[in-house]
Amino acid sequence: MYTISFFSQKSKVEIDTSVNIVYNRKTFIHREGAFAIRILENRRALHQIPELDRDLPLTAAYLRSELEDLGCQLFSPIEGSLCAWFDFGAEAAIAFRADMDALPIEEKTGAVYRSRHAGAMHACGHDGHMAIALELARRLSKRKHLSRNILLVFQPAEEATGGAKPICDTGIFSDYRVEAIFGLHLWPGLEKGKLFSRPGPMMSRSAELDVDIFGRSAHIGRSWEGIDATEAACSFLQRAYELERSVPADIPRLLKFGRMDSGTVRNALSAHARLEGGLRAFSDEVFFGLRDRLLQIAAEVESQFGCTVKLHTSNGYPAIHNPQSLYDRVFSIAPFEYLEEPSMTTEDFSWYQRYIPGMFFFLGLGENPALHSNDFDFDESVLNIGADFFEKIAEGWV
Repeated sequence: MYTISFFSQKSKVEIDTSVNIVYNRKTFIHREGAFAIRILENRRALHQIPELDRDLPLTAAYLRSELEDLGCQLFSPIEGSLCAWFDFGAEAAIAFRADMDALPIEEKTGAVYRSRHAGAMHACGHDGHMAIALELARRLSKRKHLSRNILLVFQPAEEATGGAKPICDTGIFSDYRVEAIFGLHLWPGLEKGKLFSRPGPMMSRSAELDVDIFGRSAHIGRSWEGIDATEAACSFLQRAYELERSVPADIPRLLKFGRMDSGTVRNALSAHARLEGGLRAFSDEVFFGLRDRLLQIAAEVESQFGCTVKLHTSNGYPAIHNPQSLYDRVFSIAPFEYLEEPSMTTEDFSWYQRYIPGMFFFLGLGENPALHSNDFDFDESVLNIGADFFEKIAEGWV
């Protein structure tokens, strides 16, 4: 039992990195002793200090403390980020990305390594992603030669405002001559310990939808004097769902609303209704086509009911599309499983693919609590498998 202490700009932090760590020596037989268990210690230490969006001082300080003696150059291209550059004297490089931020969720796992920060939790496995990247860094530090330099990108704000695009906009991938970038996500429901991917669409483009409808309140006994925002909202919702159903069944898309608020009392027409939902698709043509039609529906509802409709859509993240050529190349280096169906979830790794070739993978967790749930946890034996996979890509990329 021991602790690791480090300083951030805000405070001194001590994390017990060995709290009740149990690991299966058969699972980690190819990695001996402390070298094998270090990845678990990293994950559990990071799990205890979840931070949100770009405000990640403790997370960044911990990562820096683990990386600074590994012979790599450390720098932060944007607020909250950290990059590790391993220079093997090659003409070009490849990159691996790990996201850093947590979610505003109160943890309910009861684990001894549970979150120490009230209202914040690594409920999406980013602590595992960082632990995999740290393990890769340790292995790279023992290398004398590789055919490519390696850039490790620890990225903030994946769950919130989006950290991938700002990193891309700094120009680091051209500055460091990066040929391709790779990322993975821990994934419940897929076979535990297996890597999965697919060419073409893998994760959807998404945007949040907020619809505010402003009418005029009146007592229901004199309803002709008002403008019923509830009725207008229901009409908008019905037309939006008819729009989604009009898309051919073989074209994946999602247009749904999960929340509707309207009115204040039972005997007065509502002066304001609000719908909150989401729009997702794998094709930009389908996505923007649906969004533009929603704007037309808003105008039609305004005209019919005499209300005001304001539709706001977030910018969202593009869809993840894995290039066939990159899929084939990686498969020849480090074989993985074929993912039968794309996921209607979203990830800002897609922004990297807009700048350089990139490929994304799911690392199966088996039957497991869902991502973004307050009881999310996982079998940590998969972490070494993720590090092995990335190491094979780093070794085999020629």
